[in-house]
Amino acid sequence: MLFINANQIRTFYRLEGNERLPVLVLSHSIGTDHGLWDLQIPGLLSHFQILRYDSRGHGATDAPSGEYSIEQLGRDLLALVDALKIQTFAFCGLSMGGAVGQWLAVHSPERVTGLILANTSPRFATPEFWNNRIAAVRKGGMAAIAGDVIPRMFARGFLARPNPYVSNIRSVLNGTNPTGYIGCCAALRDFDFSGSLAAIHTPTLVVVGEDDVSTPFAGNAEILASDIAGARLATLPATHLSNVECPRAFIAALLSFLRPPLTSDESALQAGFKVRRDVLGDEHVDRAIASMTPFTEEFQNLITQYAWGAVWSRPGLDQRTRRLLVLAMTASLGRWEEFRLHVGAALRSGMEVCDIKETLLQTAIYAGVPAANAAFRIAKEEMTITNRRETLFEGEHPVTGAS
Repeated sequence: MLFINANQIRTFYRLEGNERLPVLVLSHSIGTDHGLWDLQIPGLLSHFQILRYDSRGHGATDAPSGEYSIEQLGRDLLALVDALKIQTFAFCGLSMGGAVGQWLAVHSPERVTGLILANTSPRFATPEFWNNRIAAVRKGGMAAIAGDVIPRMFARGFLARPNPYVSNIRSVLNGTNPTGYIGCCAALRDFDFSGSLAAIHTPTLVVVGEDDVSTPFAGNAEILASDIAGARLATLPATHLSNVECPRAFIAALLSFLRPPLTSDESALQAGFKVRRDVLGDEHVDRAIASMTPFTEEFQNLITQYAWGAVWSRPGLDQRTRRLLVLAMTASLGRWEEFRLHVGAALRSGMEVCDIKETLLQTAIYAGVPAANAAFRIAKEEMTITNRRETLFEGEHPVTGAS
């Protein structure tokens, strides 16, 4: 476990990903911990180095007694990034984390390159609301409020479905240090940035859940979006923890904001070549470029700009999912030259054989056994070329592809 002693507390953090990529800080809500962002990590690691941490009073971070303030939580984070020698970063905070983001954008704007304020507010509920919650926790511990808090985090229908992430969040809430929780309740009770939002000039995205009862659009995201100059608004079909209810839509909104679509044909072409090389490999792309003629050049540019620069670069699906979709579609349509190209590239990139097998079994059901039969044969040939061994689960037998 990784800890840093800074700002007079010991803070738990996780710094993940390629250190050459820009840093994205993720800050959680009250009553959760850094694990709130588990569903976002796989979709973000190819774009950012990600810093998650447990806020003061939560998770494995110290929970000193007394009332906290949002300024204190903000200075905790600044002390953490300073200790890690991180100069600038994009920041995404949900609920309490969004309050920290507002404070950072006003008091350390030179550090924050982009700001995502999710399911948050410039002022949370009423002092009476927070004082009642503080009194309840003091009297009965976290169990006294869990039955009220969880239904405010998620929609009723979402809670009715088995979901391991809901169970995790419920466990984290129940296990939160009451002293730390009370300290953060005081911070939210006393937080009021209503008159400070005009001072925020950092590019900002405001995310709101359509059915959020804790921080609904009216009086919360509404004010953030209108008072922060140039702020964009994204509305998700979710309640308070929108990143858990709509994990992929949340990622898409975040990436569309922090990595906006390319606006010029030239930049799309350049980005397309990069993605094309990432997916198909330098050898294939170099060979395609070397074989270009005046007759085929515009067609090659068309493919690179629109297929790779416009579609493959979109944030809505990760690269693994797009690879599997291409394999299923080219096999279904009998586009065998393209299928062979992509299955070989997938294997060389490290995709597991079991992923390809499952995709082709799905193809057999929905596009027909003859298509899957040919696809299995070609895939086996490419596995031999790339020296990849068949992956079988215990008790299974290989599909031979012979009819």
